Amino acid sequence: MPDFTASGYLADRGAVRIWRKTPSPQSIHLQTVYTPFTEPVTETTDYQWQEGKLISVERKIVGANPESVTLRFDQSGRLSFMQRQLANRREALTADAIALYQFDAGRMLTISDDLLRGRVRLLQGEWMPSGAVRLCGGGKASPGFDSNAVRYITQHQQGSGEPLSIAWLEAPGGTQLLLATPEDLCQQQPQADSF
Repeated sequence: MPDFTASGYLADRGAVRIWRKTPSPQSIHLQTVYTPFTEPVTETTDYQWQEGKLISVERKIVGANPESVTLRFDQSGRLSFMQRQLANRREALTADAIALYQFDAGRMLTISDDLLRGRVRLLQGEWMPSGAVRLCGGGKASPGFDSNAVRYITQHQQGSGEPLSIAWLEAPGGTQLLLATPEDLCQQQPQADSF
């Protein structure tokens, strides 16, 4: 398995894209980007583990109510730094909120493991009228979307009149559209060498 992978899934109220770098068995960096279907918000969370222990969580929410959270843990799992920055103030996190971030980190790592085992791969790029996609990392692809997905994409492209970015999943079981947006998804995609 390559040390840099991309995957994702459809959640109840949005799309989750996951990038993972595992340069060694002792080190994992996971980035999730959650995009709700109904709000112009993007939630990016970076998780890092060393020797099987969560050492940091950094979450940034961009939208109407921006927020950032940073948590760092020592090698024994104790909190060593915490900060929550809202639009106009800083505040501490409760012990329950910290525990929820730790739980969420473990849940996302398990989901990432399962998606990798299932060979679910995330691809992103700019949709072209021909039905091909100019991939973020270079090259072109022709995803095997069903007619509903193609109709959804073309309706979004015609409605905006702007270039349309799409994200989709490919797996042994088929192809699934994840996201179609005028927002440039390639700018959100981390690069392996700087991740």
